[in-house]
Amino acid sequence: MVFKKMLSAFGVGGPTVDTVLTNPNTRPGLALEGRVNLVGGDASAAIEQIVVGLVTRVEMESGDSEYAGVMEFHRLPVAGAFELAPKQQLSLPFQLPMPWETPITDVYGQRLHGMTMGLRTEVAVARAVDKSDLDQVNVHPLPVQERILDAFARLGFRFKGADLERGHIRGTQQTLPFYQEIEFFAAPQYAQAINEVELTFVTSSQGIDVVLECDKRGGFLSAGHDVFGRYRVAHTDADRVDWAQVVDGWLRETTSHYGGLRAQGFGAPSGYGAPHGYPMQHGHGGHGHGGHGHGGHGRGVGMGGVVAGVALGAVGGMVAGEMIEDAVEGDFAEDWGFGGDEE
Repeated sequence: MVFKKMLSAFGVGGPTVDTVLTNPNTRPGLALEGRVNLVGGDASAAIEQIVVGLVTRVEMESGDSEYAGVMEFHRLPVAGAFELAPKQQLSLPFQLPMPWETPITDVYGQRLHGMTMGLRTEVAVARAVDKSDLDQVNVHPLPVQERILDAFARLGFRFKGADLERGHIRGTQQTLPFYQEIEFFAAPQYAQAINEVELTFVTSSQGIDVVLECDKRGGFLSAGHDVFGRYRVAHTDADRVDWAQVVDGWLRETTSHYGGLRAQGFGAPSGYGAPHGYPMQHGHGGHGHGGHGHGGHGRGVGMGGVVAGVALGAVGGMVAGEMIEDAVEGDFAEDWGFGGDEE
């Protein structure tokens, strides 16, 4: 369903804007293509700028409290200043490169519970910005990410939920102001050692840092605590190894006494290219959320056609711009992860 939104800055009889994505399905490193369609109103209109931007829901901390906010993390100018004549029809094409660190929203055609992503269209006119159009975007995993997620399922882990946390993971080449946590309940064979596992991908054009946070169970003489492991893999490793065996090795090393002894925070990055990933360092404690705050938009963005060029489905939806901004209840909010109970 398509919502054609009248630009509120002009009121009744003003221009309308409608952004249509060629394909709402994409992957990190690919481009999101579409067109911004404008129809002039009853009178001419001086358009100052048209911009499209990726927005998502991010968990943030303020003092001792946490709250969820909508954050734009990447944007692209589509047009500069121009005059839109009465009833004039314009169709402006764009190609928005997806940052390599764009969080995953869909796996095997299913939306990850807790994830939301949209492309927002902004039209600047009369010294006001009209955020009047929002299109749902579905971000599918890269091949290596998909193999690792599949390995967790093969090992018996059950998906719990996913969210975005504002902050930076120390020791990674993270460029966005947030990171994704994909949470799993421990598989039976690991249940004596850990309760849950949180998986984070920090992706670049060269490869992926895989960060594991394991909620380790306490023993008779020890309290429970979190342990961390970080491993680096190359995009070309996707079909070279048994990923269930690799992930099992990561988990056992991360939760082992040896892994704990190496814990001094995350070390300096090393080169890529190990055939099945290798440890970068392990640690107890937090992710190292140093450097909170908004980073630059879209730094380190590249085109991932070589490693991500897979044919994608063509059907997608669209929701009204104000839904993601204002609504925290109702069907749209629940579908987009704003409401509803945790599964």
